[in-house]
Amino acid sequence: MLQLFEKAIIGMALLRFLSGSLEIFAAALILKYNDVEKALIVNSTLAFVGPLILIATTTIGLIGLSDRISFQKILWIFCGVACILYGVKSN
Repeated sequence: MLQLFEKAIIGMALLRFLSGSLEIFAAALILKYNDVEKALIVNSTLAFVGPLILIATTTIGLIGLSDRISFQKILWIFCGVACILYGVKSN
């Protein structure tokens, strides 16, 4: 069954499964601790992991597309991702 999908697709999906699993695990930890300070620590950790997953999945996707799109377009995509990360960064 795994041969039906491209390697890049499998890698991207696995990273998203990992990200989703971490979100669910974090929610369980927040409920378990039942403390606002600890919940903020867990949430801050997720705020660090989220952009890393975004960058990793984008990189895998671009590697999968590297033979089909120009280097200039790849740079524009990375600039777009950088703008997204800058725009959502808290002060």
